[in-house]
Amino acid sequence: MLQELSIRQFAIIDDIRIVFERGLTVLSGETGAGKSIIINAVNLLLGSRASEKMIRTGAETAEVEALFRVEPDSLVARSMAAHGFSVSEGLLIRRIISRSDRHRVYINDRLSTMQVLKSLTQHMASISGQHAHQGLLREDQQLLILDQIGGLLPLRKKVHESFHRLLPSIQEYQKLIERKDRQQDQLELLRFQQQEIQTAHITVGEDVELEQEIARLKNAEMLLDVVHSSIHSLYSASGAVVERIMEVGKRLAQASRIDAGLETPSEALSESAYKIEDVVASLRAHMVGIQVDEGRLEAAEARMDFLIRLKRKYGKTLQDVLEKHAAIEQALAKVENLSGELSASHKTLVGLQAQTGALCQALSEKRHAVAQDLSQVAEVELATLKMNQTRFQVSLIPVVSNSESDPFLLFGDKLITETGFETARFLIAPNIGEALKPMSDIASGGELSRIVLALKAILAQTDVVETVIFDEVDAGIGGTVAEMVGNKLAKLSRFHQVICITHLPQIARFGDHQFRISKQIVNQRTTTTIHKLTHDERIKEIARMMAGENVTAKTLAHASEMMTETVSN
Repeated sequence: MLQELSIRQFAIIDDIRIVFERGLTVLSGETGAGKSIIINAVNLLLGSRASEKMIRTGAETAEVEALFRVEPDSLVARSMAAHGFSVSEGLLIRRIISRSDRHRVYINDRLSTMQVLKSLTQHMASISGQHAHQGLLREDQQLLILDQIGGLLPLRKKVHESFHRLLPSIQEYQKLIERKDRQQDQLELLRFQQQEIQTAHITVGEDVELEQEIARLKNAEMLLDVVHSSIHSLYSASGAVVERIMEVGKRLAQASRIDAGLETPSEALSESAYKIEDVVASLRAHMVGIQVDEGRLEAAEARMDFLIRLKRKYGKTLQDVLEKHAAIEQALAKVENLSGELSASHKTLVGLQAQTGALCQALSEKRHAVAQDLSQVAEVELATLKMNQTRFQVSLIPVVSNSESDPFLLFGDKLITETGFETARFLIAPNIGEALKPMSDIASGGELSRIVLALKAILAQTDVVETVIFDEVDAGIGGTVAEMVGNKLAKLSRFHQVICITHLPQIARFGDHQFRISKQIVNQRTTTTIHKLTHDERIKEIARMMAGENVTAKTLAHASEMMTETVSN
């Protein structure tokens, strides 16, 4: 319940404070006095967007503050506890609008965010003004009202949550299919590449060995000539190197018998001769392996060309080629695993589709029952508001699927949406003999006001909002109809705190409390003031609402009689 409202430097309001009570509170005053500004201030506290244009001329900031009393077991209390606020303190909301800085939100004197503010106030208060009346013409709002009246919001929430689990699952499944389609195109290439590398039977370093072999094969004759001539010079020729070394060695050996210092060089030469013999043996063995083989050269060059092509395709080295082969095998394994992922995803999707469809079906069945009841109850409520010839019907219209609708969003022949299978349309026929038509085609401003009030009266038993504010509820009505509207507001205030802005005395007289809002000139500045009226002041205000500024004794007597009748009733 709204207990206090403070507004400072806001539009033409300098500084006002209003203390509210239970029951029906009426705000009255001349046009342009600032009644709608107060509604705008409350809207800010409920989370509407702020603008520096709201700041009073000459001021740097505007501030609106409200204190709400919160019932311990209410939805608001649970939401406050979830955000770490103490329910015992009530809910104190303050918004500061600044010209030079960011706008700020405080909740129970703690800096907060718009997201938290909207979360806390969604069940605190609702404002039914011109925008609410126009909103009633939208089918999405009509469906919401139907679900509110039928107490179907918990089931509708389950549908919404299930739908938003189903939707990403559909998207994930579609991505897997797209991946499979793309990979199918690549599959043949991957398998070809795998086969090409596998059948090559390459080993790391093979290309280096081939390069050396090719060089030997190309120069085989030259190599044979070098080896043969080397053997000849070292060992076979007359006066060969080994022969000359051995001869020198012998002479040194003989001389070493005379000069012992020559013994070491003599032995060294003997060892050199043995080493040359080893070199010659090695050259002879190597010469056996040197081949002049054109066939082998062609084969080696062909293999080398093949390895070069592999390296061009798969990597700079043969090691890179082998690593590419491993990557290809991993990619092929993923393609095979994708079939398993698709199967698991499809199974999950079918389960979610069945679950969401079943919830939508349950919601749809309940909606049809509520729609029938609401059609009857609404006609009764409208009759009490001087619309007794009006026919009212709630039509439920299935959402139509098309060729682009995903099969997993179908439950039988019904399309699953986040709000169920259908939309709602409120049909009305205000006069006998007329066909039922959508409200947007029929309802006048006065009829819309009464329809909103009738629906609020029906919602009173189930609506969790604690404070209901009516702005322009008297639009397009007067006389007896206005009195019926006032009486309906009074009955509604038994279930909710009701605050109503009105220009009609027939409505104002039903108020438990009344404030007069007026505009004054103070120090060459226009400012709005608000004053809570006593019983006698209410009589004068209601007389003014009837006759304007020319209030007569007869008007005052009539106003007093209206107030007396209200008390007696």
